[in-house]
Amino acid sequence: MGDSTKPRQVRVADGLWKAYDTVCKDLGRTRAEDINDHIRRQVRQHGGPEELTLLEQAEAEVAERRSRQVGHRPDE
Repeated sequence: MGDSTKPRQVRVADGLWKAYDTVCKDLGRTRAEDINDHIRRQVRQHGGPEELTLLEQAEAEVAERRSRQVGHRPDE
């Protein structure tokens, strides 16, 4: 499996992006973590069988890639 995580472009007003950054930091997470969690929830809630399969494949790819990272803790 190749690395299919890429930067994605979304349009967000500067003030909203800054406020979101502050909120995420207060929650102990990054904006990317929060956005990815939101996407997963949406797919689980509204996706059909094909989307759920794609989600499973994506999660397996990310887990496999993280397992190869130096210094990665397995509980992350």
